[in-house]
Amino acid sequence: MVTEMAIHKLQLAFFTVYTIFSLYYTCNAQYNPPDNYLIDCGSRTNTTIGQRTFLSDTSLSTSLTTPQDILASTSSNSIPSTVNAPLLSTARIFTGPSSYTFQVQKQGRHFIRLHFFPFSYQNYDLATAEFTVSTQDVVLLTDFTPNGKSTTLFKEYSLNLTSDTLVLSFKPSQNLAFVNAIEVTSVPDNLISDTAQIVNPFSQYTGMSKQTLETMYRVNMGGPLVTPDNDTLWRTWVIDQNYLNNSKLAKDVVYSGKINYMSGGATQETAPDSVYNTAAELVVSNTTTAAVFNMSWQFKVNGGSSYLIRLHFCDIISTSLNLLYFNVYIDGWWVVHDMDLSTLTQNSLATAYYTDFVLNSSDSTDTIQVSIGPSTLENVLPNGILNGLEIMQIVNGSGSAFMVQSSGGKANLGVILGSVIGSVAILIFLLIVALMCMKKKKKMERQSSKTWMPFSINGFTSLSTGSRTSNGTTLTLGPNGSYGYRFAFSLLQESTNNFDENWVIGVGGFGKVYKGVLRDETKVAVKRGNPKSQQGLNEFRTEIELLSRLRHRHLVSLIGYCDERNEMILVYEYMEKGTLKSHLYGTEIPAPSWKQRLDICIGAARGLHYLHTGSAKAIIHRDVKSANILLDENLLAKVSDFGLSKTGPELDQTHVSTAVKGSFGYLDPEYFRRQQLTEKSDVYSFGVVLLEVLCARPVIDPTLPREMVNLAEWGMKWQKRGELQQIVDQRIAGTIKPESLKKFGITVEKCLADYGVERPSMGDVLWNLEYVQQLQETDSGANSEVNSINRIVELSSHVHDVGSQESVDLGEAGTSYAHNEPDLSDVSMSRVFSQLIKAEGR
Repeated sequence: MVTEMAIHKLQLAFFTVYTIFSLYYTCNAQYNPPDNYLIDCGSRTNTTIGQRTFLSDTSLSTSLTTPQDILASTSSNSIPSTVNAPLLSTARIFTGPSSYTFQVQKQGRHFIRLHFFPFSYQNYDLATAEFTVSTQDVVLLTDFTPNGKSTTLFKEYSLNLTSDTLVLSFKPSQNLAFVNAIEVTSVPDNLISDTAQIVNPFSQYTGMSKQTLETMYRVNMGGPLVTPDNDTLWRTWVIDQNYLNNSKLAKDVVYSGKINYMSGGATQETAPDSVYNTAAELVVSNTTTAAVFNMSWQFKVNGGSSYLIRLHFCDIISTSLNLLYFNVYIDGWWVVHDMDLSTLTQNSLATAYYTDFVLNSSDSTDTIQVSIGPSTLENVLPNGILNGLEIMQIVNGSGSAFMVQSSGGKANLGVILGSVIGSVAILIFLLIVALMCMKKKKKMERQSSKTWMPFSINGFTSLSTGSRTSNGTTLTLGPNGSYGYRFAFSLLQESTNNFDENWVIGVGGFGKVYKGVLRDETKVAVKRGNPKSQQGLNEFRTEIELLSRLRHRHLVSLIGYCDERNEMILVYEYMEKGTLKSHLYGTEIPAPSWKQRLDICIGAARGLHYLHTGSAKAIIHRDVKSANILLDENLLAKVSDFGLSKTGPELDQTHVSTAVKGSFGYLDPEYFRRQQLTEKSDVYSFGVVLLEVLCARPVIDPTLPREMVNLAEWGMKWQKRGELQQIVDQRIAGTIKPESLKKFGITVEKCLADYGVERPSMGDVLWNLEYVQQLQETDSGANSEVNSINRIVELSSHVHDVGSQESVDLGEAGTSYAHNEPDLSDVSMSRVFSQLIKAEGR
């Protein structure tokens, strides 16, 4: 421990010396702005701070218009010790509408920075000031008032100026207005890209380059304070320690090498080297166990506003390419999954990269949280970094958002790189290097494409020959001697109208799901894998291996698959009524009754119980949620989507150690904390589904008040108070018998226990739900203590008989499938196998 601390201190010391040594170079290489007005307001002399000189505004008589010429000052002893302290001892006081006029040498994006420090001067108390600041195009501050005496305030705005003059106006709302210093400085137009990704719903935002932005936070993760003299655009980057939720989950990293900047990407104006050569790195207990928590930063903001969030990355920790993968979350939404900086920076390390997001915060939310978490990819070490962060409020609204094709991060050619490349010899050299990189990348792609080759299942290759059926499919031998259909790709093209986009009924992490009709009029759901999906092979294998050996009335049946032409396609039985989720909320589908809801829950419980007990080793679903419970034309429930499923522990083990996967809101907290998976993780998720069925609301709803956002937490508060009836879906509230609701609530509470050992098995959950249904169907007058006990005994026997009968019947059923699904024209079919992923999803 002592050695690590000593090394870390030496790194920081080296970095400090390195920064000082490179200061001269940085300052001489920085951007030269066409407009650079630095005004020390109220001062009679010029003021020099670092390498910048602020001019007295008394020399700007032609550009300042004010009814009274009031120059205020205070003693330096009353001013807080800050970098800009020399600017704060004087101020210009306005008793009526006043303005500064600046001649704009070059139109485009500019910084406007305002410095405020309220103090008392003669009869003027600047702490009581209230005023509005605006340009001729936009209002920057409305009825602004200082927080109190001896408090420094700094406001920075980024505007796109479109005229040859800038008029900066101050209008007192009451008695006076004031300002201590003003900066109006040109910045490169490409500093703000035109596009960004909207966080929720995830889509493209265009027109950002025309927006006015107010800087809320500019943070250097893992590094020291960066002052204006160390930044090419004279910005200040604060340290991140005050915003970290848990400092034990992040460690500072310092890099002493050269930072690279790729053409068309980040430049030294995007952020300085002193941001990119430090980072916060995710702390992991060891190299074989995945990190349990994300490292997160939280920032106070104004609710009901829109924000541009810029994240800065530079892989300064990897020793070779394609080692670092991690996930990025904003306010709980999964915005980047399995980020690979090597690929994003054209197969290079220590290369600056940034990405922009737009978040529309709700009125009830006054914070923004940014998190870095481990990747969910198999065989990838858990890690993650963040080098810098900027949060900017969009001053004049959220702007225009459009769903367009992503064009990537477009930026003009790097200023520095463009100025260096000046000879034909260097261009030829770079061309040779680029060709070598392309050759290497193609080689890697060819290697990675092997994961999309046909594979063998339990010793039987999927390309083995077999008899051709009239449907155009090939019968191939599957596990346990049963037969599985291998469909010809041409047949699936035909059945889906050549994968017509109008026939898409769902989109998930694996790929799109299409409606289809086979030649014998069998209705099917065709899930076509996306080759870019890094988890495609795993899900493809898991679905086939599981579903080809499992048959149950309450599990969605796999009809077949196709692996021709490097395709991965799965074909399922078609479920007429779509997802359980679509019947509860978010659509115009009539709400199911309490009895129907209980039937659905019982059916799903039977399917999960079979998964846990129907084979030698339990199968854990890992993604139980209402969107993965499908309904046929009779509202019979079937569990679907087994791409994340995992075989349970061996007989001498209590759990399976594995990376956390699932859906936020349904995820077992114990599994999340310890990464130890058991069947009880499914029980927890199913408990959330039960609450969802009862309340008919999303499991995570950020638009609600804080205490209501998480359904499981909110529902358990009401249950433990004995007032669960207060949150029942109003459409069925009057139809539930108290005894039935009470037993249902107890069942949910047991499922949502903090520790898995305290939760019931799925068999017990099934038994309790059957009892809930019995209580609902029995007259209340007959519910005596003795009769209840008798019904429990009878019900226990009944459940046992039903379970065993299902196993026998389904075993005899073999590979028979339902061929009598209703017509595909039903409007609800658009929701079948709907697997749209939110950012907080898998």
